Amino acid sequence: MLQQHPAVSSRSAHAFTVSLARDEHEVYEAQRLRYKVFAEEMGARLSSREPGIDADIFDPFCDHLIVRDSVTDRVVGTYRILNGANARRIGGFYSDEEFDLTRLDHLRNEIVEIGRTCVHRDYRTGAVITLLWSGIADYMARRNYRFLMGCASLSMVDGGATASDVYYALNRACACPAEYRVFPRLDLPLRRARPTDDVVIPPLLKGYARIGAYVCGAPAWDPDFNTADLLMLLPMSRMAPRYARHFSR
Repeated sequence: MLQQHPAVSSRSAHAFTVSLARDEHEVYEAQRLRYKVFAEEMGARLSSREPGIDADIFDPFCDHLIVRDSVTDRVVGTYRILNGANARRIGGFYSDEEFDLTRLDHLRNEIVEIGRTCVHRDYRTGAVITLLWSGIADYMARRNYRFLMGCASLSMVDGGATASDVYYALNRACACPAEYRVFPRLDLPLRRARPTDDVVIPPLLKGYARIGAYVCGAPAWDPDFNTADLLMLLPMSRMAPRYARHFSR
């Protein structure tokens, strides 16, 4: 089990801990945060049966990583983690719903999928997301998983223009080998590429690229969240040693 790690943000008076959710109540807290971010803030259409909660059929098969503010005692960040064995029990990864992952079939037992990433709007200064990444690194290392996979979402508020630009820029910088390529089930029409220098890459995607992740093909459109999703795949062997040391700390 992931150990609980304390940390103090140097930019605030808040102290944080990162751990896996230990019971249903802590999972519920993570789901409540997800609803606040995805539905109330981003306008996603969620199909959860309980008002104010983002829950789906994958949740019972996942581990839920949470960052808690030790001062206020509220959950302020979360990642959902689905390993290969549990994905097999439910019939596939969440990403299978958006992409044809046939070329990754031989890796499924070695993959951990992360998703439903969110941080409370009052805590988006970097400390919380860094703790979430350290928790993911700990999870991968303790269980000897070799690949980290997840969908990175881009807003469709401009009809997909920014998503197209970001995809082209990332594809130039960190396109995957052909054997890792996936294919969207619901294609996003891509506009003509603009010069890379004019494209602003969102911090999370820039972070993925910096530590060695591949972009595994064109984006898929998620109509429920109204986002363009890129599938990112990180072979842990590609992570630069300085980042591995940083997240391990």
